[in-house]
Amino acid sequence: MEVRLERINKRFGAVQILKDIDLVFPSRKFVTLLGPSGCGKTTLLRMIAGLEDITAGKIWFGERVVNELAPRDRNIAMVFQSYALYPQMTVRRNLGYGLRVRGTPVSEIDTAVERVARILEIDHLLERKPAQLSGGQRQRVALGRAMVRKPDIFLMDEPLSNLDAKLRVTMRGELRRFHLDLNATTIYVTHDQLEAMTMSDLIAVMHHGVVQQYGTPAEIYSKPANLFVAGFIGSPPMNFLEGEISNRRFLVGDGSLPLPALQVEANAQKAVLGVRPQDLSRAPAAGQDTITGTISLVELLGSEKLVEVQLQNRKRMSIQLRADAFVEMGALFHLRFDPQRLHLFDKESGNIIPASN
Repeated sequence: MEVRLERINKRFGAVQILKDIDLVFPSRKFVTLLGPSGCGKTTLLRMIAGLEDITAGKIWFGERVVNELAPRDRNIAMVFQSYALYPQMTVRRNLGYGLRVRGTPVSEIDTAVERVARILEIDHLLERKPAQLSGGQRQRVALGRAMVRKPDIFLMDEPLSNLDAKLRVTMRGELRRFHLDLNATTIYVTHDQLEAMTMSDLIAVMHHGVVQQYGTPAEIYSKPANLFVAGFIGSPPMNFLEGEISNRRFLVGDGSLPLPALQVEANAQKAVLGVRPQDLSRAPAAGQDTITGTISLVELLGSEKLVEVQLQNRKRMSIQLRADAFVEMGALFHLRFDPQRLHLFDKESGNIIPASN
């Protein structure tokens, strides 16, 4: 089922939490609300669920406005960060609880619980209680309790944040598979950009109660709409340099760098140049399209290493190299910039200055 938000606003007293949110969550897609703590993403999810009142705007489920509809009448399922399992109940009874309170026949409950338990690979745990389960197993039970109802819309609020790093990686793949098995529209909240990039069909990047950009993971990574999105998406994070545009070159300190052709005239404009560590290369010597600095830090990342280069203006730039690349602390390092791999932003507004291609 498609979910559509029209000019959604939320205030707590004089404080505005959400500002004119317009979003469409297509039917059966996995859509992530991504942003730092306090940006309003969980509040927005709770409004979709009916757990939070709307100050202004409309929420549509398909062709129906649901602003005044109680949560139990929205045919949604929600998984919280805290799992919220009933400790006195077995896994079987936890999974079937939502169906029991709706008066579903016992035979149907048993069939649904067994099916979901097999999908989640927890069928051998059905007679245990939550205290006897690991964190990952409890998370699966929480997911299963939502899945067993076959909801039209599946809402998840940072469900992996309490798991250790290794289990989070495993559960990312499983959540994606669960979404496909469930065949429902999934709206997922997280502050972890890696979770969003690996699981989502679409991502809404939020900051200060405003949607900064909405698109596919590839679009948001390769064509960030503004400085916030550019800095928030990508690991390791994007490098930024402040300077000025002049004759299709970027003037920074004593150097200048090549720029792609721009859609608008931007001569003498103050700007910020962004480049990802993966998109820089190492030049054998100083040249017209390079900047030179001194190696100040080297971090091994497994098959790659991250080299931090301190420039003359004390600005630091990071470049990602193969793990076997030879580098030496304190040595000179020449950074080469490819104009087709650069992102240019207006310094005053922070918005992207689009290239012509």
